[in-house]
Amino acid sequence: MKITLTLVLSAILLTAPAAATVKVVTTLSVYATLAEEVGGDRVDAQSIARGDEDAHFVKPKPSFALMLKGADLLVTTGLDLELWAPVLVDKSGNRSIREGQPGFVSASQGVTLLDVPENASREAGDVHIYGNPHLHTSPIAAKQIAANIAAGLIRVDPAGAQAYRANLERFQRRIDEALYGPELIAILGAETLDGLVQQSKLIPFLEEQTLDGEPLVGKLGGWLGRALAFRGEKIIAYHKNWIYFTDLLGLEVAGYVEPKPGIPPSARHVKALIDEIEAQEIHVLIAANYFDPQKPRLIAERTGCTDVILPLGTGAGGASDYFAMFDQWVEQIREAFERARGRP
Repeated sequence: MKITLTLVLSAILLTAPAAATVKVVTTLSVYATLAEEVGGDRVDAQSIARGDEDAHFVKPKPSFALMLKGADLLVTTGLDLELWAPVLVDKSGNRSIREGQPGFVSASQGVTLLDVPENASREAGDVHIYGNPHLHTSPIAAKQIAANIAAGLIRVDPAGAQAYRANLERFQRRIDEALYGPELIAILGAETLDGLVQQSKLIPFLEEQTLDGEPLVGKLGGWLGRALAFRGEKIIAYHKNWIYFTDLLGLEVAGYVEPKPGIPPSARHVKALIDEIEAQEIHVLIAANYFDPQKPRLIAERTGCTDVILPLGTGAGGASDYFAMFDQWVEQIREAFERARGRP
């Protein structure tokens, strides 16, 4: 009986997942999700900002400093989005996660930034001087963010390097297939497709090229294939946090609920925006779910457009991981345009 019990216990220990060895703290919930994708069982990841919280305005609570005190790795955007993060790092007393140290990861490293201002001025509202920091709204940027996290994990846990690299490769492959569909990847390769996207040439290229007498665009699947249904359409956005998403999917942002980034809309601006929506026959307005829904709802009621409220992060509004989040964005926008066209 003792021998049998010993064998059972040994089998349990051998098949149990490895205990988490690396404590990762991230500023945004989506970064924690990506850390889990790359880190697997070797990491314990948690975020400071919730998925339904505006990362611009997180209050640096003592509990957050305590989270950072024992962190092996800190992942932050690395621009001027989370201005509260350095305050928390100082309060934590954890020198290993300061910028420039092995335990610090800048998610934006290597990402081509959009909306970089020529002249940063407070007169233009809450302008980000380095460029738009909402990079994770592009799956191509998400692949680079995951690579940055993997590099950080390897620095603080070199024993897990092989696992981190394998997990990163698996995640990036899943992103490629979710973005383009496996058929087009087999024909052109993900690297070529990414390059075309970054030059804003993918769709024209696929429309011009043929295979067996048919345009290659017919082979486009995944998120981009589904988004062809509304590519080229005009929308209204609440804030400039969708620029990477709209640029990727070919949506034209005709106006913003905020007159300037971070500036609440006045009654006069809302009236002008309503007139613009009616004049241009715009059917969809998108907003992150941490904004007050009252203004988007008012605009939708007065114009007949559909207000699509979406989670900008994971862990909120049904966005359990990056793939579920992006699925939700594409599907809800597609459905909104279908309703506007009178289709069931």
